[in-house]
Amino acid sequence: MIDLKKLQKDIMDNRKEKGFNSDITSDFCRAYEELSEAFSKYNKNQPGVAEEFADVVIFLLGMCDTLGYDLEKELVAKVEKNKKRKYIKEKTPEGKDIFIRIKTNEDP
Repeated sequence: MIDLKKLQKDIMDNRKEKGFNSDITSDFCRAYEELSEAFSKYNKNQPGVAEEFADVVIFLLGMCDTLGYDLEKELVAKVEKNKKRKYIKEKTPEGKDIFIRIKTNEDP
């Protein structure tokens, strides 16, 4: 398994070594830009979608390092939270299935 904490540090070390600033506002925009590039490539059936996803994750890990978040811990907690969530399946007017989360006291 990958140690995301180490990867976060490696990403930031590389950015500093290359002279990139850690401007969090810019990083949010760049992460969005990379995700948009992934969608564009996917939509056009072009290669490189996974590499764009990797760019998104690099920005996310860098931002987490800058902001002091432990993304690995947050991911594990979120996966467990999602496993416990309840959903009902309904139909749209067009007949497509949609899933609606049932809110509970434990997970409002």
